Amino acid sequence: MNTVGPYHNRQETYAYFSLPFCAGTKVTIGHYHETLSEALQGVELEFSGLDITYKDNVPAQEFCAIELNDQSYKALVYAVKNHYWYQMYIDDLPIWGIVGEIDGDHHYIWTHKKFDIGYNGNRIVEVNLTAENKERLTPNAKIAFTYEVNWKKSNIRFEDRFDKYLDPNFFQHRIHWFSIFNSFMMVIFLVGLVSMILMRTLRKDYARYSKDDDLDDLEKDLGDEYGWKQVHGDVFRPVPHLALFSALVGAGYQLTVVTLAVIIFTIFGELYTERGSLLSTAIFIYAATSPVNGYFGGSLYARMGGKLWIKQMLLSAFLLPVLVCGTAFFINFIAMYYHASRAIPFGSMIAVMSICTFIILPLTLVGTVLGRNLAGQPDYPCRINAVPRPIPEKKWFMEPFIIIIMGGVLPFGSIFIEMYFIFTSFWAYKIYYVYGFMLLVFLILMVVTVCVTIVCTYFLLNAEDYRWQWTSFLSAGSTALYVYLYSFYYFLFKTKMYGLFQTTFYFGYMALFSLALGIICGTVGYVGTSIFVRKIYSTVKID
Repeated sequence: MNTVGPYHNRQETYAYFSLPFCAGTKVTIGHYHETLSEALQGVELEFSGLDITYKDNVPAQEFCAIELNDQSYKALVYAVKNHYWYQMYIDDLPIWGIVGEIDGDHHYIWTHKKFDIGYNGNRIVEVNLTAENKERLTPNAKIAFTYEVNWKKSNIRFEDRFDKYLDPNFFQHRIHWFSIFNSFMMVIFLVGLVSMILMRTLRKDYARYSKDDDLDDLEKDLGDEYGWKQVHGDVFRPVPHLALFSALVGAGYQLTVVTLAVIIFTIFGELYTERGSLLSTAIFIYAATSPVNGYFGGSLYARMGGKLWIKQMLLSAFLLPVLVCGTAFFINFIAMYYHASRAIPFGSMIAVMSICTFIILPLTLVGTVLGRNLAGQPDYPCRINAVPRPIPEKKWFMEPFIIIIMGGVLPFGSIFIEMYFIFTSFWAYKIYYVYGFMLLVFLILMVVTVCVTIVCTYFLLNAEDYRWQWTSFLSAGSTALYVYLYSFYYFLFKTKMYGLFQTTFYFGYMALFSLALGIICGTVGYVGTSIFVRKIYSTVKID
């Protein structure tokens, strides 16, 4: 047996025997977690006590009985009122059953479990559970629980036994295909538009600046000079809050690699079929790719003249783990108050802290040292002026804040349909398996983000505002703001969640998801824009 909980609150789960159910005749009933990821996901595996032998049919028979006292009666009535249902596993195949139902003013509980198990050779390939025998709940009633097992030969191959849990009618709906096509067309349009605008505009700029080189000083003074060339002495000035900026960029590189690796491994390894394997893979890849974080964050910090590299390295190593663990531990206190299975055991907390301290930190240090030594020398195409240039006044829609807010609209537009499918798989009872779609949408998101951020940065520099680093990062990262706002819409109109625990769990983890997406988009936008900025300033001759 795994867990039991209200149908509408998928993450609010409790140990199966927290309700006054009784176990079967087997004596050995043990509580255990198989993996770290299962413990973090709230899996509570306990032996049911049901005596089932391979290919041996069991006729309907009683396996235990309970007598309802006042407390157990109220617990079962509450469970029926809130549509509790439970999950169990047979040979690692999940099956679900409902606790009871309401009929008029009376509450009933299902007391008979009928298992239909399909086998192919020496393998179990199919399991169905049917709940039967409705019995009314009354105080001091004695309720007997029964079960039966029927074995049948099946033609399902062992490799395909998980296919029945997938929902191709939902995930491969025409709307899903249409959204991918729509996003792809948006990419083609944006890339073409950006290329056309920038090439035509830059060609005019290059012509104007080349002409300026032929003028004498008096003509230059009388001329109408404006645009991005005028800030060449400030455009590569180190950003404020350099340690935080380089830590975010390093974390963005790492998260991008982790996301791509997990998606590709899931496509080829079908990790969604094994309990907890997806989270285990993500944790392992995140720890193993820590040098990526250190390398790119440390090299950026060194190129911009940062001196406190140890502080920057610690910030890079612990920025994301502290945010994730802090949110998780806060939600954990609420889960402990509710006695929910989502409460993370103390041993799992120690394991996560050990991974951060003894694996992530040393690997980040290695990456930082390599980054500082191999790519830490400044190689800007323009020298930096000693005195910062005053930023002229500009129209309100050219202000960095407006550019940041508007920068995330189109990237969000390219992914919001996919967000619905991802949200439904996590917060409802669908198993997400179309990771090829996810990979395509992720690549589309990166292309759209780079195109939009380049345009935003070009407008900013043309207004002679050289604060493009943070602006490009935040304008791309503002996609996360729209994803988080969309999560409010999804919570209010697409779910029936209720209660403090589920609400906190939902908005806490959606904030983490949005933050991670924002860091990825921000890094992709900044890196693409920095290549663009270096290109245009290295092409034009600067005196």
